[in-house]
Amino acid sequence: KILIKIMLERIIYKKCPLCSEQKINFYKTGNCSKHPLYNNKISSNIVWKKCEKCNHVFTEGYYSEKSLELIFSKTNELQKVGGPVEQNRHISSRIIEKIIPFISSGIWLDVGFGNGSLLFTAKEYGFRSIGLDLRKKNVDEIKSLGIEAYCEDLESFKLKEKCSVISLADVLEHTSFPKKILDCCNKLLGDSGILFLSMPNSESIIWNMMNEKNVNIYWDELEHYHNFSKSRLYSFLEENGFKAVRYGVSERYRVCMEVIAKKN
Repeated sequence: KILIKIMLERIIYKKCPLCSEQKINFYKTGNCSKHPLYNNKISSNIVWKKCEKCNHVFTEGYYSEKSLELIFSKTNELQKVGGPVEQNRHISSRIIEKIIPFISSGIWLDVGFGNGSLLFTAKEYGFRSIGLDLRKKNVDEIKSLGIEAYCEDLESFKLKEKCSVISLADVLEHTSFPKKILDCCNKLLGDSGILFLSMPNSESIIWNMMNEKNVNIYWDELEHYHNFSKSRLYSFLEENGFKAVRYGVSERYRVCMEVIAKKN
């Protein structure tokens, strides 16, 4: 019965979602029962796999539509529009100031905008801010504050003009097939377009220390399908039309990296 439940709520990967290698092995397990968005109709067990070819680490599968409906029925406090907006404004401004040397105007598309801080602040800096989010309430609220926003996923989103910047701030690790996301970004970005990404870095020394103490929260993360290393992220970007041009440490969440990449 437990196996049937897991099969129904997750669609199992038959090969590595990054390189399509079929040799994927069990890596470890996690438990998401303490996650703020956890619903007891979903199994708390998370099985992590590792690709033999590219060494990428990912969950055994991604959630079905019904499971996602249960997860998205609640919103984490930090993901609500507004949130600690003044504190986040300073963090967002430091992100934008890292990008301005590469590009300083045009459309800034923020995918999975959460509390909206990056969109609010990008608008202050003179960008045309556009947000995408799957939580309709968030979209309605940010539109009421004067920000252009759509309740769509990136794969279905179309825009007549090309974007200058696309930000995937703690987003790529949530996606079932990251290659599709980078393909979409490639199509939406202009020739000198910039991609901003942030996510946990599994090559960090702190990551290893948390593993040793058995306190690594990312093995128990309900919404994550991937744990990227810096080196695998860089090679993955190269494989999909981008070149990493700047590395930094994220202020948003623990053990996270920020990578700025330029469209090739």
